[in-house]
Amino acid sequence: MKKLASIEEFQQMKESSKHLFMFSADWCPDCRVIEPFLPELEEKYKDFTFVYVDRDQFIDLCIEMDIFGIPSFVAFESGQELGRFVSKNRKTQEEIEQFINQL
Repeated sequence: MKKLASIEEFQQMKESSKHLFMFSADWCPDCRVIEPFLPELEEKYKDFTFVYVDRDQFIDLCIEMDIFGIPSFVAFESGQELGRFVSKNRKTQEEIEQFINQL
């Protein structure tokens, strides 16, 4: 999974093709639970580029995007938000797949 390097990179990525941004943090236990199956999701949904956004590094972006719980997912295609799965609750692989399938 690609790791977001800058706000400028976020702006460029969300304006081009399909990106699925995963807002997370190293200290987040619920984020660690989903880590083992993330490579499987990336393989299954190759039409999306998965991007890790560190909540602590990009706290202003999280506030701007109304990301108040992690892990959270926001999908964009060519500048349009396709959908968001944003909450403070632990997420299962099935829930994440349902979210991606409805995009």
